[in-house]
Amino acid sequence: MPGTKRFQHVIETPEPGEWELSGYEAAVPITEKSNPLTRDLDKADAERIVQLLGQCDAEIFQEEGQVVPTYQRLYSESVLTTMAQVAGKVQEVLKEPDGGLVVLSGGGTSGRMAFLMSVSFNQLMRGLGQKPLYTYLIAGGDRSVVASREGTEDSALHGIEELKKVAAGKKRVIVIGISVGLSAPFVAGQMDYCMDNTAVFLPVLVGFNPVSMARCLLEILRTFERAHQVTYSQSPKIAALMKQVSSSLKKKGRVHLVGWQTLGIIAIMDGVECIHTFGADFRDIRGFLMGDHSDMFNQKAELTNQGPQFTFSQEDFQTSILPSLTEIDTVVFIFTLDDNLAEVQTLVEQVKEKTSNIQALAHSTVGQSLPSPLKKLFPSIISITWPLLFFEYEGNFVQKFQRELSTKWVLNTVSTGAHVLLGKILQNHMLEIRISNSKLFWRALAMLQRFSGQSKARCIESLLQAIHFPQPLSDDIRAAPISRHIEVAHCKDQVIPVALLSLLFRCSIPEAQAHLAAASSVCEAVRSALTGPGRKRSADPQEPAVQ
Repeated sequence: MPGTKRFQHVIETPEPGEWELSGYEAAVPITEKSNPLTRDLDKADAERIVQLLGQCDAEIFQEEGQVVPTYQRLYSESVLTTMAQVAGKVQEVLKEPDGGLVVLSGGGTSGRMAFLMSVSFNQLMRGLGQKPLYTYLIAGGDRSVVASREGTEDSALHGIEELKKVAAGKKRVIVIGISVGLSAPFVAGQMDYCMDNTAVFLPVLVGFNPVSMARCLLEILRTFERAHQVTYSQSPKIAALMKQVSSSLKKKGRVHLVGWQTLGIIAIMDGVECIHTFGADFRDIRGFLMGDHSDMFNQKAELTNQGPQFTFSQEDFQTSILPSLTEIDTVVFIFTLDDNLAEVQTLVEQVKEKTSNIQALAHSTVGQSLPSPLKKLFPSIISITWPLLFFEYEGNFVQKFQRELSTKWVLNTVSTGAHVLLGKILQNHMLEIRISNSKLFWRALAMLQRFSGQSKARCIESLLQAIHFPQPLSDDIRAAPISRHIEVAHCKDQVIPVALLSLLFRCSIPEAQAHLAAASSVCEAVRSALTGPGRKRSADPQEPAVQ
């Protein structure tokens, strides 16, 4: 088939029915593997989903040798050693701040985490009376913090140019590139540039693919492990919130995550990630940041007057969202008991006039209690109480980071589980992802191979047909670079399930679309095609389907 040479990195489909972790997935990067724990996630109820996702989150804290296969984790000796070395280098910059800078960089979710951490670290430094020395870079600029612009991470040159801008005039710059799969060109370009300019730059790459430590570092890591235990002790209430969110989405309602301070940033992150992860509309689940955020963004002007997708402030919520709330909408309030609770109560009262579907995720420290008038407004509250860690100022920030991580876990679990209950997940694979960058293109192709059992060439053909329909495939299109396919695909819904149904039923794209439209959910449509009577998968693209 013309153009097949462009797809040399796709794993060839093994014999039908032999899709095992030790076979098909053995050569797949760890970040692209499916987790055996969640193989039946699509069949689980809300309570079981919370349990399964909690177990997945706990895996990063397991010791080496506890599970097979063995991967490095937070407590691996080599990881702890490297973390201590990097911390020492950062300390050197902080001790001599003139001309120094620490850059946190990433694309997509990693870039949003870089933004969150730089904001929190700078708040810590200001509180200590020191000059803030952290900044962030995210592929696509500040717009990518509050909106889904995933394709921007594919440009190495873009990453280098952005790094040059923030590092201009600096004498010592530590660049911490975050790329979970070690695959983002935006970060790779920066790492390469740093290694060519070591007189100024120290590159640090954080990712996950193929103990004798300082006591303080281990204790900090243990606090995050305890954060996992504290968070998932609220599993029944997390499951109840998941059901409520799923119910609103099923009724075509909206879910609004309203957070104060950095918890609002995490709310924004969760809403944005639903767009490319589940193929959601940006209005389905949206985060809003309450309070002043004037000092958080590098280029806030980028976000002004850019349209509804870029509205996320308290004023935006009160003027654009509040008046149009209905009873089928859900609003989740996310705050700590150190926030302005009078402000929280006022907004809750306003929202409750529009919808009774309100819930709270409230963080407190031992000895604090939610005021009774505010508590009575909520039919349900996920109340997470944290023990006192230290009395020093820095200790308070460790607890702040615990709350942020806990909030991320809760929102990830709720939004993921809600989409599972909506039937958007097959086993533990998200079929409705938008193909917005090269990584997701390869992931889409791998899923087609996995579930259809058909050849690489046949899966490529079906994927390109689904992407470019109604335009017929020509040799020019087949031979086009992946970037062209991504440009077309990122605006289209349900590309992967349509391509998969076309493969399973040996039918045209319009017929596959009809099968999908007739089913109650994407998951049900594909599951029916896989388990229908008399059907079998074939690796031979010429073999007719058995009816």
